[in-house]
Amino acid sequence: MDLIIPTLNYLCSPWPLFLIALGTLSGILVGAIPGLTGGMLIALSLPLTFSMQGTDALVLMVSMYVGSISGGLVTATLLKMPGTPSSIITTLDGYPMAQAGKPARALGLGICASFVGGIISWIFLATLAAPLAAVAHTLGPFDYFSLTLTALAIIALVEKSVLTGIASGVLGILASMPGTSPVTGDVRFTFGYSQLDDGFKLLPTLIGLYALSEVFILISKKNATPQATHTGRHGMLMSLRDYKNQAVNLIRSSVIGTWIGVLPGIGASIGSVTAYTAAKKFSKSPEEFGNGSEDGIVASESANNATVAGALIPLLSLGIPASVVDAILIGAMIIHGLQPGPLLMNSDPLAVSSIIGACLVANVFMFVFMLIISPSLTRLASIPRYLLTSGIMVFCIIGSYSLANRMFDVFVMLAFGILGLGMRKLGLGLAPFVIGFVLGPIAEENLGAGLMATNGSWAPLITRPVSLVLILLAISLVVWPSLKKRQPPKL
Repeated sequence: MDLIIPTLNYLCSPWPLFLIALGTLSGILVGAIPGLTGGMLIALSLPLTFSMQGTDALVLMVSMYVGSISGGLVTATLLKMPGTPSSIITTLDGYPMAQAGKPARALGLGICASFVGGIISWIFLATLAAPLAAVAHTLGPFDYFSLTLTALAIIALVEKSVLTGIASGVLGILASMPGTSPVTGDVRFTFGYSQLDDGFKLLPTLIGLYALSEVFILISKKNATPQATHTGRHGMLMSLRDYKNQAVNLIRSSVIGTWIGVLPGIGASIGSVTAYTAAKKFSKSPEEFGNGSEDGIVASESANNATVAGALIPLLSLGIPASVVDAILIGAMIIHGLQPGPLLMNSDPLAVSSIIGACLVANVFMFVFMLIISPSLTRLASIPRYLLTSGIMVFCIIGSYSLANRMFDVFVMLAFGILGLGMRKLGLGLAPFVIGFVLGPIAEENLGAGLMATNGSWAPLITRPVSLVLILLAISLVVWPSLKKRQPPKL
């Protein structure tokens, strides 16, 4: 409660408000361009924040996060081209409704549902982050090690194949190992390159994996200009009767999206699919889904926006990234001198409360901006691909070089861009790789600290109740899909 007045003073200042508005608007614009993602925007923007205060930088990037999830619904609805993967489900009902002569209605439902989903999930963020951080203070190093194992198991589970998910996560852990050991301080796996003494930096790694590999994908696609469904702004706002009719759907989908967002590596796409499936199951007219159902649009958009604040809960309270964007935000925290994890609540509580408050303000800005500019956003999809790819490539190089002013990081970015392209072609998810890259050192550091505290004894992994429960959960998550496949079919 003591932080309310300082947080309000900060958020109501002109500079933070400008950053939130700028971040939200840029996120919406990037999210509306098919092929570009919020993760790419934040990774490319991170070098531009080096001279900023840490709280200002995080406020800007969280606002980009909020805006990018929402922007994709416009092209999904009017062009049948989801700007972001999280808007794919919106296409199923948004585009048919727009084609049926109600584009403004389809956009309005999506925008209002996005706003409600963001607000409901923010309530969970504001009320749960601090208590969860307090609980995290009681965890020991073995508990944290088991927690990271569980996070990696969850990531592997949500991939198309558990084996490919595990393989991608292991690759990420291996990529995090060159450099100085977080336990012994020894330099390892540098192969004689002194530039690797600090390992692969997170920023060029992420820029290569996500931004550069996406450039390669965009170059390989045909640059066909889609035909848009044009609309005005009249009739976009939901009425009180609409909110009353959709109340249960809004709350259910927002809660689903929030808790899907908390789980590491799952993301907004799974949140929207899960909420859409639940809405169809409980609907009185499930046959309308896929043909312009209002319930479907509301479920998809409220859930995918709710995952944003949901993903911030483990990030701010535990230092565990729940998505690729959160992994980038962890890198931003470290670069700006903010230590991710439960200690952040004590070391810089104003920064935490400001980030949480910025998430709320960004949702308000998102709602206003989307109502104003959404009918015009479809023009972004007609930007020639050669302009997009060349511009992104320039920012990739500048962003990687500016981290430490050395060409080595540019080569690292190029190498991981090629690796990301290869992983995409082989069907290996990038999210497990990135989360493994971030969590690998955390797991190693906590395991090393635990072993040193117990003179090399591994027993606390199973004698500490929290650690034991988490390890059993991780094992069951990996083993269960295989056991399920072996079950004989029901007669």
